[in-house]
Amino acid sequence: MTARPVNLKAPNGKEYLQPTGIFIDNEFVQATDPKSTITSIDPATELEIVKVQAATPEDVDKAVKAAKRALKSPSWKKLPATDRGKLMAKLADLMEGERELLATIDAWDNGKPYSVALNEDLPEAIGTIRYYSGWADKSHGQTINTTPEKFAYTLRQPIGVVAQIIPWNYPLSMACWKLGPALACGNTVVIKAAEQTPLSILVLGTLIQKAGFPAGVVNIINGFGREAGAAMVQHPLVDKVAFTGSTATASQVMKMAAPTLKNVTLETGGKSPLLVFEDSDLAQAVKWSHYGIMSNQGQICTATSRILVQDSVYDRFVAKFRSQVKEVSKIGDQWDPSTFQGPQVTREQYERILSFVDIGKSEGATLVEGGCAHTGSQGKGFYIAPTVFTDVSSSMRIYKEEVFGPFVVIRTFSTEEEAIDAANDTTYGLGAAVFTKDLERAHRVAAEIEAGMVWINSSQDCDFRIPFGGVKQSGIGRELGEAGLEAYTQVKAVHVNMGNKL
Repeated sequence: MTARPVNLKAPNGKEYLQPTGIFIDNEFVQATDPKSTITSIDPATELEIVKVQAATPEDVDKAVKAAKRALKSPSWKKLPATDRGKLMAKLADLMEGERELLATIDAWDNGKPYSVALNEDLPEAIGTIRYYSGWADKSHGQTINTTPEKFAYTLRQPIGVVAQIIPWNYPLSMACWKLGPALACGNTVVIKAAEQTPLSILVLGTLIQKAGFPAGVVNIINGFGREAGAAMVQHPLVDKVAFTGSTATASQVMKMAAPTLKNVTLETGGKSPLLVFEDSDLAQAVKWSHYGIMSNQGQICTATSRILVQDSVYDRFVAKFRSQVKEVSKIGDQWDPSTFQGPQVTREQYERILSFVDIGKSEGATLVEGGCAHTGSQGKGFYIAPTVFTDVSSSMRIYKEEVFGPFVVIRTFSTEEEAIDAANDTTYGLGAAVFTKDLERAHRVAAEIEAGMVWINSSQDCDFRIPFGGVKQSGIGRELGEAGLEAYTQVKAVHVNMGNKL
């Protein structure tokens, strides 16, 4: 049965039709249990936006089977790669045309400033789809000579049906990071949004319809991880799982995927270090350090949440950093153009961050900024003041564990060797930053830090042309760039005998 959309009007005046069902075979249909719903909450006002339907394992089965049919259908399987790229390019154009609407939905649903969603998130999401549209007909195999009588060649083929699970911190961007390479390589997809941000990906489904993708190529569901997510990962017809989220959940994903040996890509947590050497441009180090942890409400997997400062400039750095927090971190709702920091995504996340403030105090660290809730303009909202702890040690939980909020710890180091050891003293390895004017040191330290990405004299740089991913417990595999294609193809070797006889 078709699921009817709901008429909504966002606080910025934008009116639109919000799909509330699940998207299977190019149609929005009702979930098996229409009483099972997910409620989207505006984190600035704590008011309900709308309820959407939550998929059951039975719905997941329908979505996966639709993807399997589409994988074998001539309309997708036999579609020339160049035409596949044209479909993706058309989708990017349609997203561009609805850029303001999509930014509005993500700001409302997630709590991030509308200006950030419009000017940062949407260009990245659109650019990713457009980038991979150009790769669709550029993935080639090889011809390999062996003997005069024999040769071999390789085919790069899609893996098959891909289950994709995305996080809530960058809803559309993360969806496009996964959809882009998967579609460019000819796979079919069942993608699940995070429970906390279920809205914008459903509107993306309407654009997938308009772009002309064959039925079943992209199927979109909302649902709870323990039910719909688990059903996706364990489904026997799913060939690959791509997950972005917490390290703890990723370990469960691996366990559930293990019995059928599914191909798995994981992008998980981080506790990224930022090293400030005494010869750095201190003003720039402060600005980038602040951006690296406080942007997007600190809800960034690569957030540089451990700042390590050479002892000779430590006091100056801390003083300037505190001033930066006070001057730049304007807290407000999503719609105020001057807002730098909006509310945290949910009450659960808000309470988790505040619990780490108590942990930091109990561990003996010094709270020098924030550490408290912030009252919104309407007396509501999940706002937290930017929080800075000093006098931390490597044994403290606030130093070791990912908080995922506007929460940073600062400590000292004396030598380059000590800085590298401190940076690597973590179970994570997603991002890292190095601030120095010494080019030799910059490259030397970047090579020694155990992380999938290192920024020199900046923080949080990200580009759809450049691989993104981590080491250790920060994940498996890479997304974005040419490397992102490797996660969605498999290589088949074909041996040809031209006349050699036994």
